[in-house]
Amino acid sequence: MNAEDPGTAGRRQRFAEEARAERPDLALLCLLLGAEASPPAPGDADPYGVDAAQIELDRLAGLLPYGARDARSWASALAELLGERCGFAGSSHDYQRLDSSVLQQVLRRRRGLPILLSVVWIEVARRAGAPVFGVALPGHYVVGFGDPAERVLADPFTGGAPLSGEDAELMVTGATGQRLEPSMLVPARPLETVLRILNNIRTWAAARPERTDVALWALELSLLLPSHPARLRYERAQLLVQRGEFLRGAAEMDEYAEIVDGIEPTAAEAIRHRAQAARALLN
Repeated sequence: MNAEDPGTAGRRQRFAEEARAERPDLALLCLLLGAEASPPAPGDADPYGVDAAQIELDRLAGLLPYGARDARSWASALAELLGERCGFAGSSHDYQRLDSSVLQQVLRRRRGLPILLSVVWIEVARRAGAPVFGVALPGHYVVGFGDPAERVLADPFTGGAPLSGEDAELMVTGATGQRLEPSMLVPARPLETVLRILNNIRTWAAARPERTDVALWALELSLLLPSHPARLRYERAQLLVQRGEFLRGAAEMDEYAEIVDGIEPTAAEAIRHRAQAARALLN
């Protein structure tokens, strides 16, 4: 945690509580996540832009035409508003920017990764009463409207271009070499979406060794989710050692070894040896 930011503990507690709510608020979780990446503005009543971002989502929803419509009409209305009028879209350059994974910045710049642009679409559409859901295709997150059994898909990254079943098949095959499976089209749950965003941030940080600070907060938020891969605890311990926090990292390696011991005792012993090596770095 950032010692210069006394609000970090409270913000993370709020994140953890929301993640464990009966119906987690996707927008709030993404905004609390984004607050980790944005330095606070001293004296500002809304230092991380959380409230301002919620207001902007409400404003955008209010610009949608009023009245019930079918799934295809909803998709067209969102594409016309967000893609055409407001210019929300993405490009290959957005994959190089951390703020492409920060909802506050995506709302401001109107640029981002497919998953963050999809979050904007989902949250604007949801506020307007649309039957909307996220679709976590491998390699490219998109948005669905209507009954999941008769879904209408759109790609916010391209401004809201409609996606046929063949388009989705080509997208998945091009990104992963896999065939499109029906399970890939199941509506994504909010916590799955948040974990995928955090994984994207960790991937971004892994390519930039000087940004271990980003990797650390992304790991720590991932560990606050009620369901997360156990190996993330070991990754955090390794990262602490990499950052020079040898004792903390070694202690967490020992804790993880205790968890692994009953399943893979050989792996647990190897982890304990790494903990000893980390402590030796203090000498």
